[in-house]
Amino acid sequence: MAIGASTGAARHVVDATGLVVCPGFIDVHTHYDAQVFWDPTLSPSSHHGVTTVVAGNCGISLAPVDPSTIDFLVGLLSRVEAIPLAALEAGLEFRWETFAQYLSAVAQCAPAVNIGFLAGHSALRRSIMGAAASERAATDDELVRMRAGLAEALSAGAMGFSSATAATHRDGSGVPTPPTFATNEELITLAAACRDYPGTSVEFIPASAAYGFIPEEYDLLTNMAAAAGRPLNWNTVLLDYPAIPDIHERQLASADVAAAAGAVVVPMMIPHNFRVRTDFLESDVGFRSLPAFEGLFDLAPAARIRALADPAMRRRLHESLEHAPIGATAMFSASLHEHIVSDSGVPALQPAIGRPVAELAAEQGQSVLDVMLDLAVAGGLDVGFVRHLVPTATAAQRSKRATVLRDPRVVLGASDGGAHLRGVINAEYSTASFDELVRREHVFSIEELVHEFTDVPARLYGLVDRGRIRQGFHADLTVFDPDRIAASPVHLARDLPGGAARLLSRGLGIQSVIVGGEEIVHEGEFTGCRPGRVLRAGIDSVSGGPPHRVDLP
Repeated sequence: MAIGASTGAARHVVDATGLVVCPGFIDVHTHYDAQVFWDPTLSPSSHHGVTTVVAGNCGISLAPVDPSTIDFLVGLLSRVEAIPLAALEAGLEFRWETFAQYLSAVAQCAPAVNIGFLAGHSALRRSIMGAAASERAATDDELVRMRAGLAEALSAGAMGFSSATAATHRDGSGVPTPPTFATNEELITLAAACRDYPGTSVEFIPASAAYGFIPEEYDLLTNMAAAAGRPLNWNTVLLDYPAIPDIHERQLASADVAAAAGAVVVPMMIPHNFRVRTDFLESDVGFRSLPAFEGLFDLAPAARIRALADPAMRRRLHESLEHAPIGATAMFSASLHEHIVSDSGVPALQPAIGRPVAELAAEQGQSVLDVMLDLAVAGGLDVGFVRHLVPTATAAQRSKRATVLRDPRVVLGASDGGAHLRGVINAEYSTASFDELVRREHVFSIEELVHEFTDVPARLYGLVDRGRIRQGFHADLTVFDPDRIAASPVHLARDLPGGAARLLSRGLGIQSVIVGGEEIVHEGEFTGCRPGRVLRAGIDSVSGGPPHRVDLP
C-alpha cells in the first residue's frame, strides 16, 4: 500500500472526496464458523465496513471433530448461537477433522474478509471425553490429552483458546455445554497452553458475569490470564439489570482485580443501542420466550392466526402479561409500548412500517397488545416488531451509558456476528454507532470511534499491520460518508441454506469496503472480489495486550 500523491496509473479508483477513509473495522467476537462455507462474504458484517473478524468464541468451534461428534457440535452451535439447525445441516459438509484441516477448508472458500478462529473448549472436550464431556470433570489423563489437543490447534494457527460457563448455554439436547463441567484447574491449565504460542489470546465468559460476578470468578479470570500470559476478554458489560443497579461497576472491576495481580482482563461491550426484533412467526426472542405464548408457537401458522384472533385467547394473553410476577415476562410486558412496526411483506401493512405501536394504539383506542395481534393476523404473521434494548429516555441514563462506553478498560464490539439470526442483528454495530454515538449523542468524535473499532481491537489481539493506515500495513480500508453512515431498517430474509430465515440490515453511507487493496463492497453491493485470508496466530498476530488508545485531537 502506498500513501500520498498518486505515483502512476491505478487499476481502480475510488473517489473519496468529502468522505472518511479509515482502516477497516475489526470485529473480534463473531460466530461465522459455519456461515463462511455458504456465504464467504460474511454478510452482513462486510456490508457494515468490517474487514477482519475473529470467530470460534464462547467455547464453540467446529474443530477438532470426528464423525461421532458432528451432530453434537452442529446442535450445540445451533442452540447456543440461535442459528437455524436446518441451515447448518444443509450448508455444512464436514471435510475436516483436525483444526489445521478446518483452517485449510476455510481458506479454500476464499472469504471476502480476513478471518481468524479461536479453538473452542466444547469441541476439544468432546473430542477427548466423548459424551462424558457433558457429564463430569476430566481425569488427569483426559486433561493432559486436552492440553495436547489444544496445543495442536494452536500450532496450526488457532488465535487462542475460548470457553464459556454461562448458564444460558445449552447443547442441542438442552444439556449444559461441556465447559460447565470443567473444574477451575482445567480452565487454567488450558488457558496456560497459550503461553507457549505467540499471538494467542483467551476469550472466556464465566457464569457469574451476567449478574455482576462472584469473587471466585474474579480470581478465575485473573488466574487464567496470568497462566496464559495473554489478555483475556469476556462480554458483555450491562447497564441495567433488575435489583443490581451497579452491575456495570461490578463487571468493570474484573479488569481492576486482574491488573492488581499483573494480569490483563478486558471487558467487552456492545456499543450501540441494539435492536431486538420479535414476531409471531419464527423469532426466537420476545413473544416466543414467554410461557403464556409457548403453546401458540406449537401450532401450525394457520391455526396460530386463528388463535391470535380469538377473543378468549386474547383475554388469557392479556391476563398473563398484566399479572406477571417480576421476571422476564413482566419486563417484556413493560416494554411492549416501546416497539415499532419494523417490517412486513404484506403490501396492505406498508403504511404501518416505522410507526410506534403505542401511537397506533392511541389512534385506534386499543391496547398495544391488541394492535400487535391485529397486525399479526392481518399480515398472516408476516410482520416484525423492533425495540431498542437500552433505556435512554433520561439524561441520567444517557450519561451513565456514555461514561461506560468511554471507560478505558472497555473494548467496544461483542457483535456475535453470524449468530442469533432471527432476534438481533448486532453485526450492524459499526454503522449504527456512528449514527447514534457520533452524530446524535456526541459521545465520541469520528476519529475516536474509528480508533475504537480499528486500532484498539487490533492491538488487543496483536494483529500484525492492521488497524491503522500506515505505509507497509495491509490495505484494509472502509470509506464512508460521515453525514449518512447508519444501519438500514431490519428485514427478514430467507437466504440461508434450506430456505431458513435471518434478520438483515445494510450499512448506509458506506461507499467502499477494501480488503487487501481490493474493493469487496461498492455503494452497498458486493463486487465479487474475495481477497480475505485466514489469519494464523504467530504469523498474522503477535502477543496482544491491554486496550491501547492514543490521544486524538
